[in-house]
Amino acid sequence: MTQPSLGAARFADLARTSVDRVVAGNKDSVLVSARLFADCVAADGVIHAFGTGHSQAAALEVAGRAGGLVPTSRIALADLVLRGGEDPAILRDPLLERSPGLAERLYALATPRPQDLFVIISNSGVNNAVVDLALKVTGSGHPLVALTSLEHTHAVPALHTSGKRLADLADAVLDNGAPAGDAVLPLPDGGALCGISTLTSSLLVQMVVAEAVALLLAEGHDAPVYVSANLPGGHERNALLEARYEGRLHRGGH
Repeated sequence: MTQPSLGAARFADLARTSVDRVVAGNKDSVLVSARLFADCVAADGVIHAFGTGHSQAAALEVAGRAGGLVPTSRIALADLVLRGGEDPAILRDPLLERSPGLAERLYALATPRPQDLFVIISNSGVNNAVVDLALKVTGSGHPLVALTSLEHTHAVPALHTSGKRLADLADAVLDNGAPAGDAVLPLPDGGALCGISTLTSSLLVQMVVAEAVALLLAEGHDAPVYVSANLPGGHERNALLEARYEGRLHRGGH
């Protein structure tokens, strides 16, 4: 039996192919998402990003990073403990994101305003916390951008009682192109190695931010963007920009 091809070079080849496919397949979705980002910032709104598990990496790409937009806030399950008073023991539950009823508390802790935008990231797009929050957000009148794997989400059953998936509820859907299960290098035992969604999701976030800033500047708006706090004067410059949104920017529990 032929052994599967493994190793760094093979993963790099597959990653390049995935990147090209994701860029080509999301042209329209990136433009729609960027329009929503730009409209939110122009309206003095904040962009709230939520992801669980490894999807938190993409939420970190949206909120609070050098080269990213300042009016961004990250929602995390840890908010329930760090700002919501819950027992820390709940975070030891590996299936917490499947628990119903979390969305109302997470939404309240985010302190959103009507003009705010939400970005929800989930590879599978089917767990209760994700779909509950999407329903809460859209039901409250906020635009929603979903970042998900369309292949994965349609390969698994919908777990929410509504029968909805994250992608069903969004105004724009960014498809990270990950396979069901995320990993791309087949192993001899039938498993797979090396997840791809973090790479492609980060790419999509940065593409949307780049396009949104281009729109803002072309339309005569400010584009408040972070510089690295590790550059001279960076922290002070960022603090001045953040002051415009005092009390509205949360960083996943802080």
